[in-house]
Amino acid sequence: MATPPVCRIMDYGKFRYEESQKAKESRKKTVHVSIKEVKFRPKIGKGDFDTKVRHMHDFLEDGHKVKVTLQFRGREMAHPELGSRILDAVIEQLGPTAKVETMARLEGRNMTLVLAPDKKAAPKKSTEGKEAKAEKMAKEVQPELTEPVAAPEPEAAAEPAAAPDPA
Repeated sequence: MATPPVCRIMDYGKFRYEESQKAKESRKKTVHVSIKEVKFRPKIGKGDFDTKVRHMHDFLEDGHKVKVTLQFRGREMAHPELGSRILDAVIEQLGPTAKVETMARLEGRNMTLVLAPDKKAAPKKSTEGKEAKAEKMAKEVQPELTEPVAAPEPEAAAEPAAAPDPA
């Protein structure tokens, strides 16, 4: 043991505050990946399919993983190739935005596929872009407030109107 004992006199409240700030900063740097689920049926219509794929595209752009679940009911179980066809169409339509993390597999009455955002194809949207866009929209909506209005010149008002020539 050291003689005299080594210690540091400090403000414990300040120490706890600094520790919590360090912990908060380290939590900020972690990436939160959430999984969004989109459910399909084998007999889905074209419009519904396109809408769901568009939602998936938005999720992937925001950096979320997407779990695609295809639900079979009754006699639909006899034709799993229909489900595979739909999942292939999803992958094809998303194109380079997504990469397949887990290939389609049949689990009971559901066929699942997990897609992850492709880092090279879709960088995450920046918040600066949204703010700049909002400012631009505000300027377009109210241009009269942003541009100064010139006052009429006093010389033009002081001149009398010219009388027509009787010639």
